[in-house]
Amino acid sequence: MYLFLAFLLVPIIEIALFIQVGGLIGLWPTLAIVVLTAVMGTILVRTQGRMALANLQRSFAELDDPTEPLAHGAMILLSGVLLLTPGFFTDAVGFALLVPAVRLSVFRYLRSKVTITQFQMGPGPQSRPGSSGSDQGDVIDGEFTEVRSRQEPSKPSKWVEGPHRH
Repeated sequence: MYLFLAFLLVPIIEIALFIQVGGLIGLWPTLAIVVLTAVMGTILVRTQGRMALANLQRSFAELDDPTEPLAHGAMILLSGVLLLTPGFFTDAVGFALLVPAVRLSVFRYLRSKVTITQFQMGPGPQSRPGSSGSDQGDVIDGEFTEVRSRQEPSKPSKWVEGPHRH
């Protein structure tokens, strides 16, 4: 229902704003504003997107929860779509989503509305084909191939370090 209302109301709001702004400043200045906001938005989205990607990579490198950087990246992507969509209302929402404090507020609101009841990776508790059904404990079967680079990394990845004791 909300999606239907958005698809109905957003174009009506945009048309009304185009008529109002066009009546005040004229056709060409109105079109210039629309093109200018698209160009400015593209530059800002590119900059913010790089920062969001760096934050996401940092969270993976430090084995932190990537939920917040992923959410920020998704909101920056949405702001880019909104800024490239011609219109004043969509531009206002797109520019608002480029403000980190606004994104953080939206993230906190959405996180309060979502309840995770279970999170599971892998095949789960059911027995694997070919297994006897006995409890395998912490044993993980797998294959690997060692790949050596020409240059050894200067700092080991935290993925290979043992658990941290505090």
